This record gives sequence, structure tokens and C-alpha cells, in this order.
Amino acid sequence: MLKVQGIDVFYGGIHALRDLSFEIPAGKIVTLIGSNGAGKSTTLKAISNLVKCKGQILFEEENLLTLPSEKIVGKGVIHVPEGRRIFTALTVEENLDMGSYLRKDKDGVAKDKEFVFKLFPRLKERAKQMGGTLSGGEQQMLAIGRALMSKPRLLMLDEPSMGLAPIVVQEIFSAIADLNKTTGLTVLLVEQNANIALQLADYAYVLETGSITIEGEAKALLTDDRVRKAYLGES
Repeated sequence: MLKVQGIDVFYGGIHALRDLSFEIPAGKIVTLIGSNGAGKSTTLKAISNLVKCKGQILFEEENLLTLPSEKIVGKGVIHVPEGRRIFTALTVEENLDMGSYLRKDKDGVAKDKEFVFKLFPRLKERAKQMGGTLSGGEQQMLAIGRALMSKPRLLMLDEPSMGLAPIVVQEIFSAIADLNKTTGLTVLLVEQNANIALQLADYAYVLETGSITIEGEAKALLTDDRVRKAYLGES
């Protein structure tokens, strides 16, 4: 579905991504793991064309780097950014409506909103509540729900576990797994919690200083000595 080919990104004199290449097959969950500053968030921003980069990013053979970000959203490549970035002064329901801004199918929008409320029942309970008054976990659910209202074909999640209690993290990752299993949604997950990411994903790439250093089946990387020592806290 997505092919990242030879991407380079610079922030001034900093070479953030170095000849980065990887693929995401349709219907799979692929994770990018790595330490802070490895280039994980920059990779998602490059796919959304939010940073200048060299190379090619092909979504079903169309180069996304030739499109403005809103057109990329229209193609179904949806980015849930780090830190949630919900509209704090809008209600939960209004946030979800913003996710469907580009859509014209009113019946489909209503159906998808009910799907989001079924996936995250707490959002339905708080439908009229301002986004800024939600807990961190509820805001993350809302960010994902808003993304789902855009009818994604590729859902990109940037650090969905950040700052959340373990029980909430499990709830959110279970929802991601259910989405993939029941709808076939393709997911690119950027996550610093390598253990939970590798348990969820089908395939994984390890990113270090802007380059892929290790890749393989996600479950296999759970037992890879290099990954265990560097990212799983094992000796």
C-alpha cells in the first residue's frame, strides 16, 4: 500500500532521516520503534508532507510528495499526531464532526460516528463535553476517533501510549487490534513502548539516527538480543 523510497529530511544542518526506505502492505499493522530523536515522528510528517524531504513516498503508486497535506487526507492517509492535538474548545461530538469535514456522505458519517462510539463507549458518554476537560486517555481515544471519521485507508498513529496509565494503554491498543482485525484497516504505528508495539504489530522496523537498522516479523524481534537490550530493558 505504501512505499517509502530513499527519503532524506534535514532540519537545518541536522540530517533527521537518511535514505530511509520501507514498505507497508495493505491490511497489516507495521510499527516503527526507536529512541527519542531517532526520526519516528519525522517519518510520519514526511508521509503527510508536513516537512520538506527528498525521495519518493508512494501510496498505491502515487507520489504523496506531489500533493498538499489536505489532498493526502482525501486519499485516506490519516495522521494522529503526537500529543493528541484535539480541539480542546470543541465538544467530543464536534471534534468527531471535524474529522468528517471532507466527506459528503451524511449517512456514512452518522454510521461511522456510531462505530466510534461503540469502539470507545466513554466518548459517547461524554459526547457533549468539551475536549479539553477529558482525561489524557479519553483525549487519545478522541484523537483516534476523529481520525476514523476521516475514513482512513492507512491510519498513522504517533506515540498513542504517551503519558497514559498502563490499563488505558491496553484499552487503546486492544481497540487498534480490533480495528485491524474487523475492518482490515492498515496501520503504521510509531511507538516508544517497544514491547507493546511488537506484540501488536505484524512487522517492525527499528529506526536509529534516521536510518533503519533492524527489521523483521514483530514477534521475532521480541526475542532479538539487540532489540531486547536496547529497547525492552533486558540484559
